[in-house]
Amino acid sequence: MTFRTIDDMPDIAGKRVLVRADLNVPMADGVVGDATRLSAAVPTLAALADRGAIVLVLSHFGRPKGDDRSATLRPVAAALSDVLGRPVTFIEDCVGPAATAGIAALQAGDIAVLENTRFHDGEKSNDPAFVAALAANGDFYVNDAFSTAHRAHASTEGLAHVLPSFAGRSMQAELVALERALGKPEHPVAAVVGGAKVSSKLDVLTHLVTRVDHLMIGGGMANTFLAARGIDVGKSLCEHELGDTVRDILARAEAAGCTVHLPYDVVVAKEFAAHAPSRTCNVHEVAADEMILDLGTSAVEALADALKTCRTVVWNGPLGAFEIPPFDTATVALARIAAALTQSGGLLSVAGGGDTVAALNHAGVADDFTYVSTAGGAFLEWMEGKALPGVEALQRG
Repeated sequence: MTFRTIDDMPDIAGKRVLVRADLNVPMADGVVGDATRLSAAVPTLAALADRGAIVLVLSHFGRPKGDDRSATLRPVAAALSDVLGRPVTFIEDCVGPAATAGIAALQAGDIAVLENTRFHDGEKSNDPAFVAALAANGDFYVNDAFSTAHRAHASTEGLAHVLPSFAGRSMQAELVALERALGKPEHPVAAVVGGAKVSSKLDVLTHLVTRVDHLMIGGGMANTFLAARGIDVGKSLCEHELGDTVRDILARAEAAGCTVHLPYDVVVAKEFAAHAPSRTCNVHEVAADEMILDLGTSAVEALADALKTCRTVVWNGPLGAFEIPPFDTATVALARIAAALTQSGGLLSVAGGGDTVAALNHAGVADDFTYVSTAGGAFLEWMEGKALPGVEALQRG
């Protein structure tokens, strides 16, 4: 994977640099609930401003429809200023006279947030006229939003074709980590895949069995795999109709030399509630009125033993109902083992996806993994082996 980074940019003093960041943060009553994405943009924005560029930040925010202007980036610009620790100007539009006038008033080293790109229909349709209007405001383009790279929109893909384009610090770190994890990984490679439904990750599983040495299945997905092997999973969450599909994935794994790890002991309860009475049993001993809510101790130990033989792990999804104790035990235990192996230098660990980030934070080990991606859809599509338009455009640019 070859792409240019901001270190490859020529002299940018006084030049206008359009930076596609992801400022789509949770907000309530004008207050940002989680500033993680704002913090991720800081290294790129600060580096460009320190080099004397006029830094113009592009982003979408929410899903505005029609004339709805409630999804304005104005309060986000103020929050970004707080995170950056330097002034951030807000400009009323991203194209047109308001944008032109606002940008003309900026000086070298200034940073400004332009209004929500999705206020214009041309953003999502990647309309060439809108791309040209955006491009007229800049001399260079930097994409620093991997989380939106799976969308071929004007500000995420179109601009890379009409301006000299580069990857920002956050994008660069993400692409390097993903390349090391699945592009050209050091084997043996393990993939931990959890979550509720097999149907939501069919493409992920089909792709991974041809790329990894160990596929570790957890969450509600494991129930569907167990059922496909003829095991009665009681009233557990299970997609019984996917039996043939699961058996096909298992056959593909066997043909590719990939070992699929399913639990042989599980934690069951009769109700899905915090601290509900539970027991650990063999998967063949699940009662008709019980549901599987976590992996058992022996299953976690077996996964840990396999993980200790690996050099790379990619993690997406929890192993159990981690939001509700005590059904977080397996996820926390294996996450801490992966983190310890990473810290000892024996394992490269890359994780991503909303529930995964929450689970690793819950386990207290997110900072101990090699790389944790906050991207949702883009990370999942990368695990599916799909080309991401925003990344492809950078490689061409």
